[in-house]
Amino acid sequence: MKVRGYNSGVEFVLREFRRADFDSLWRIDQECFAPGIAYSRVELAAYIRLRGAFTMVAVDDSEVKILGFIVAQANRRGVGHILTIDVPPASRRFGVGSKLLATAEERLGAASCHCVVLETAVDNAAALAFYKRHQYSVVKSIPRYYSNGVDAFVLEKDLLSGTSGR
Repeated sequence: MKVRGYNSGVEFVLREFRRADFDSLWRIDQECFAPGIAYSRVELAAYIRLRGAFTMVAVDDSEVKILGFIVAQANRRGVGHILTIDVPPASRRFGVGSKLLATAEERLGAASCHCVVLETAVDNAAALAFYKRHQYSVVKSIPRYYSNGVDAFVLEKDLLSGTSGR
């Protein structure tokens, strides 16, 4: 699917993850998140391979440059989980993250998920604003969730009504 970014003429394509993408995805994750929050190579590979997980990659229209990616998982209880969404600073403000998130929500809904949850660091103001724009709400916090000691907020969105849960 070809998409035109909302802030400029940038076009990008969403496609399924390919093994050859892995090193680029790991480098993007390292760029997007601080040490202690960014995944190790082993962690990222494990999340991509989880049962019920899928990884979508946004690439430029020539499919040369990766602009971002999302890893999500559907579980048997009807709850989707966004494991990570990564868009490097140079690719932000073009609608890449919004399109990745919307596509993941559609796929999770098609997999009979009634809601989606995710975690983000309590001090990540940009992520919190992004999720709020997409109708996610904070449902709880988890002390020292990340290995660097930072707390996390758990956010949720009801996919049946399109609004935040609880």
